[in-house]
Amino acid sequence: MKRIRELLKQKGDQVWAIAPDSSVYDALERMAEKNIGALLVMEKGQLVGILSERDYTRKGILQGRTSRETPVRALMTPRPLCIAPDQTVEEAMALMTERRVRHLPVIQDNRVIGLVSIGDLVKAIIAEQQFVIQQLEHYIAS
Repeated sequence: MKRIRELLKQKGDQVWAIAPDSSVYDALERMAEKNIGALLVMEKGQLVGILSERDYTRKGILQGRTSRETPVRALMTPRPLCIAPDQTVEEAMALMTERRVRHLPVIQDNRVIGLVSIGDLVKAIIAEQQFVIQQLEHYIAS
């Protein structure tokens, strides 16, 4: 099975982040601009949290907070669940399923080197299954 490191090589290691004292409105604007569902929350180069659309709907909208006046710090998930680049796509999928998260920062040597989403993992798994099917079809045909 493919490792997270290999997935990042294909997908790219671009991550989008925001400061914890920025407004939630600014975070939502950036998510919309980049067409992403979550932002890493970074302070002084260190990962301190993650803010997802789910965080906004559950902790912001449902609690009646306004996005322009609420800081990211108030809605973010602190100390997010992370994964190492040498872990497999299957391990990441199991972790996401068990903990009900949709985004995993990839950490190496206490530094963020990427971010994977549930969509990234599903695509990788489907691609691998298609490859296996093609190999089996080729074997059967020959």
